[in-house]
Amino acid sequence: MNLSLNIFSSIPCWLIPLLVGVICAILGYLLGRLFGGGNSNEDVDLNVYKNRISKLETDLAACKASKDKVSRSSGAGNTVSSFAAGAIVAGAVSPQKEEVKIETGVVFDAAAAKAVFGKTIKQDDLTVVEGIGPKIKELFHNHDVKTWAALAACSVEKCQEVLNSGGKRFEIHKPGTWPRQADLAAKGLWKELNDWQDQLDGGK
Repeated sequence: MNLSLNIFSSIPCWLIPLLVGVICAILGYLLGRLFGGGNSNEDVDLNVYKNRISKLETDLAACKASKDKVSRSSGAGNTVSSFAAGAIVAGAVSPQKEEVKIETGVVFDAAAAKAVFGKTIKQDDLTVVEGIGPKIKELFHNHDVKTWAALAACSVEKCQEVLNSGGKRFEIHKPGTWPRQADLAAKGLWKELNDWQDQLDGGK
C-alpha cells in the first residue's frame, strides 16, 4: 500500500489529469469509430456512387443524341448521293463504250475447272484466258481489271489500250477473244472455254 502511494506521489500533480484526459480521448475515439464511423463512410461512399451514376447517365444521353444526329445526316447523305448517281447515269452520254461490271452470280467451282483443264485453276486468274500471261495480267491489274467478270465487261478497244500502256512488246498481242473467254470463265462454262481455246492461236 505504501509502495503504491509512493509511485503516485512521485508523479507530478499536473500530469495525472493529462494522462486521464488522453486515455478518455482514446477511448472516445475508439468508441466513436466502433459505433458511428461506419455509417459516415457508407454515406460518403453512397454519395460518390450516386455522383458517378449521374455522370454516366449524362454521358449516355449525350451519346444517344450524337448517334441520332449522325444517323439523320447519313440518311440525308445517302439520299443525295443516290439522286446524284441517278442524274449522272440518266444524263451522261458518251460516244465511247464505258466499262460495265458484270455480276454473273455463279459460284466458282475449282474442282470442275480442274476436271476440264487438268490443273488447278485459281478464281479470277486472268491467265486462264488464252493469250494472257503473267505480265499482261499485271497490266490489266494496274488498270483495275482484276476479275474474269471485269475483263468480260471490257471492249476489245479497252483491252488494246491496256496492252499499249505496256509498250511495243505488248502491242503485238491480239485481244479480240479475251472478253468472250473471260465471260465463259466467269460463268463457269469450262468445257466450252476449253473447246474454244483448242481452236484458237494464242488467243486470236
